[in-house]
Amino acid sequence: MKKRFLGQNKLEVSCIGLGCMGFTQSYPPFPEKKDSIATIRKAVELGVTFFDTAEVYGPFENEEILGEALEPFRDNVVIATKFGYDFDNYKLDASNRPTGLSSRPETIRKAVEGSLKRLRTDHIDLYYQHRVDPNVPIEDVAGCVKELITEGKVLNFGLSEAGVNTVRRANAVCPVCAVQSEYSMWYRKPEEGLLDTLEELGIGFVPFSPLGKAVLTGRFNKDTTFDKTDFRSTIPRFNHENLEKNIVLVDYVKELAEKKQTTPARIALAWLLHQKPWIVPIPGTKKVERLEENIGAENITFTSDELADIRKHIESIEITGARYPEEQEKLTGL
Repeated sequence: MKKRFLGQNKLEVSCIGLGCMGFTQSYPPFPEKKDSIATIRKAVELGVTFFDTAEVYGPFENEEILGEALEPFRDNVVIATKFGYDFDNYKLDASNRPTGLSSRPETIRKAVEGSLKRLRTDHIDLYYQHRVDPNVPIEDVAGCVKELITEGKVLNFGLSEAGVNTVRRANAVCPVCAVQSEYSMWYRKPEEGLLDTLEELGIGFVPFSPLGKAVLTGRFNKDTTFDKTDFRSTIPRFNHENLEKNIVLVDYVKELAEKKQTTPARIALAWLLHQKPWIVPIPGTKKVERLEENIGAENITFTSDELADIRKHIESIEITGARYPEEQEKLTGL
């Protein structure tokens, strides 16, 4: 696969990574452990070198799966994981999402030891704060991670869902390698200042949900409903009334795919790759065929005229409904 670089340290990764959350959280049914490991190892075989997990996915189980899957290839892959929850006060909310944020230095130090053990490694390539903790100054968080970098336990510092001011303050203490936030044709808020800031500071950007939680694959229609165990069942823009309106964007992406003789998923991912050379999307999947499809996006190209036309069309389509339930949106820093 083609390579890209994140941050001032030029962390080299495949231009498309693999988001691993879905193996254990949010989108059941979950595969057997052996099948998850096989899919992850197939990704390595296909050239993926960038893998994203978090201690809270499971919790813990996701890191364990990734650690076992990647142990034979550890020197050839980049592992990103996340800290930011106090598991002494951890619980799930009504949407089956974690609560109990904590980025106190003592919590971070406890978290890194657990992640290193589960990932079967002596270092974490990219260590993100999972969500901004309003009770801990970001300077304290960055200072703690800087110490971990000095100790060799962490190689690069990242932030997830952090706003511009938080990014600047953190970067002043410890250089930020990458910021991870939701970004796609379906959700473009990072374009409102964040991307410009990252470019100014030389920080990479890692879009999660680059396929709009699968809506941009074309799998859903206006009548699709989601089981209550599926995280999308709690998301306003996926409820029936909003989805019926939002499917207009999906139909447009399908039209683009037909013109390019490819798939909607590849169109959506290729569009992201064309936005900036330091953007590395991490689509998640549990199936090898989807993995192969997603990776194929690296070969889809757009002319400048095509990109301008796409921009014009997607900006004319209004997406209705919030991207998260209200209580989850409060945890984001955008």
